[in-house]
Amino acid sequence: MKKTLTVLCALLLTTVALFANGTAEQKSSLQVVKPIEITFWHSLGDAARSGWIQQRVDDFNASQKKYHVTQEAKGSYRDTLQAAVLADKQGNAPSLVHVFEVGSQLAFDTNIFMPVGNIGSFDTSDYIKPVLNYYTINGTVNSIPFNSSSPVLYINVDKLVAAGYSADYVPETFEDMIKVVETAREKKVADANISFALHGWYFEQWMAEQGAVLLNNDNGRAGRATEVNLTSAAAVAIGNFLSTLGKKNLYSYTGRFEDWDGSDAIFTGNKAIFHITSTADLGNISRAVEKSFTLGVGKLPIPTGAKRNGTVIGGGSIWVTKNHTEQELKGARDFALFLTNTDNMVSWHKLTGYYPVRNSSVDKLTEEGWFLSDAKQLVAFNQLLTTIPNSATAGALGGTLLDNRTIMEQAMQKILQGGDVQMVLSEAKVIADAKLKEYNANF
Repeated sequence: MKKTLTVLCALLLTTVALFANGTAEQKSSLQVVKPIEITFWHSLGDAARSGWIQQRVDDFNASQKKYHVTQEAKGSYRDTLQAAVLADKQGNAPSLVHVFEVGSQLAFDTNIFMPVGNIGSFDTSDYIKPVLNYYTINGTVNSIPFNSSSPVLYINVDKLVAAGYSADYVPETFEDMIKVVETAREKKVADANISFALHGWYFEQWMAEQGAVLLNNDNGRAGRATEVNLTSAAAVAIGNFLSTLGKKNLYSYTGRFEDWDGSDAIFTGNKAIFHITSTADLGNISRAVEKSFTLGVGKLPIPTGAKRNGTVIGGGSIWVTKNHTEQELKGARDFALFLTNTDNMVSWHKLTGYYPVRNSSVDKLTEEGWFLSDAKQLVAFNQLLTTIPNSATAGALGGTLLDNRTIMEQAMQKILQGGDVQMVLSEAKVIADAKLKEYNANF
């Protein structure tokens, strides 16, 4: 009996052990592997654009199980970059950061980002070259272009026709534009003005259109910039244009720097014949004026006598922070590429008016007949696609470009108010160069 009990106990213990082991193995096989977390901080907090981003996040998460992406609007471009730098110092930087174009040198100098071109390999040939060029530093693609734009000329065709011009006339130069406004005023056309926000962005654009670099050392791309070219012949040509606008009282603005909405309101309120602003505003402006007047669109007018060279890309791009595992870096890159793939950039363009940044997206829009239904968009694309890739159109790289814009805006206002062009630009150059020297002393 004892023998039998001993055997039964042994069998029972063996069975329990086997059952326990089997349960452990079963649990192990049923364990869910958590996806790698990818965080995206951006600067587009309005409902339409942040909603679009969230939908792309949802689509990406549903398409695979390896990564899980979350997105968050962090405020302005400046706020977003500052928050990312602080988070990196605290050891919890987001995976992806949305950085404005003039913040590229700042982003590079923070040393918290990994050039996306150094994360594995991916084909960049489909990105529109003038767009990709801006975000290429030292021969390496540092970030993925996302929301890209450039300025174009918006035209009140009704006022243009009332001035005696054909409905399809588009002024090519500063002189052409001024002549139209003066003719319109002679014919008593009401509110024949030129409007655009008082913004340093336009100064940068007109420099590029003349094939001139804003900063020395090939716009800061052949070496760290040490000088701002605010007294060059190209800069003086811009200053002379502004001086003419001021002396002849042809320019209309709200009196505030960088007042995009205010300057748009002047034009959409039928208070100007010409308006210069971003291609990204085409949708909003078209809707705002459709019951008021006929809208025309043309390329950005350039200084008289200049040979058109092209515009500089505005907007922002997506940077990958580097203090993460290799898998996190790849996941961040993969989401950025997904966000800017062919179909998503088509959708993004239709929603916002930003360029879709990919050649294949432009091809798809063309095949869909998008440009036939809205030829105004084609003007913007032609301006972009005919831009000559060089140091001028690649855009300036400098750590003080935000300060430079304020300095340029102050100078532009002084000139519009009657200040001597050469003197005002010389003063602005001294201030801008000092700011740049102070910044460079940190590196």
